[in-house]
Amino acid sequence: MHGSVSSLSTSVSSWLLVLLCAVSGAYCLRQVRGSGGAAGEAVMGFGMALMALPLGGGDGWRVPVLAVVFCGASLHALWLLRGGAHHAHHLVGSLTMVYMTLAAGTGAGGVQGHGQGHAAGAGPPLLTGALLLYFAGYVVLGGTRLITAGGAAAAPAVTGRGGPAELIQACRLAMGMGMLAMLLTM
Repeated sequence: MHGSVSSLSTSVSSWLLVLLCAVSGAYCLRQVRGSGGAAGEAVMGFGMALMALPLGGGDGWRVPVLAVVFCGASLHALWLLRGGAHHAHHLVGSLTMVYMTLAAGTGAGGVQGHGQGHAAGAGPPLLTGALLLYFAGYVVLGGTRLITAGGAAAAPAVTGRGGPAELIQACRLAMGMGMLAMLLTM
């Protein structure tokens, strides 16, 4: 009986993570039409949602497809670095997704959903720990920026066609929390 409750809670948390990442990706996709700068974040949001899907063991297509998508996103982020170091987070995020995809693919029994026994293919603990620290710091820093941005402005600043800057920051924060959650389940 306890196993089914654990399985249910894992499934619910996986679907909530899928929803969070898909909504963030959709919002960023909407932003692409207005500013053009959110394409990488949209790809990352949808890729994270696809990676978090709790599909069982018969989904051997995910590892190669996700590896290609995230390698492409990493190359795009590397290209964006020529415009300034503020794109470094996109490179770290894309490379982290490549790392998690490959670690999921090397687990015992093929690809497994997050939280379903990644111990065999979890990768080097030092790298996983460093990524956990990075994304935990990103989430804490992003949260404090969001709190101070919301309290400092009387009227929200509108960026491009999409909406308030605080909503964009909240979207980035949500994807950072999703990344942190996926790293924690490795």
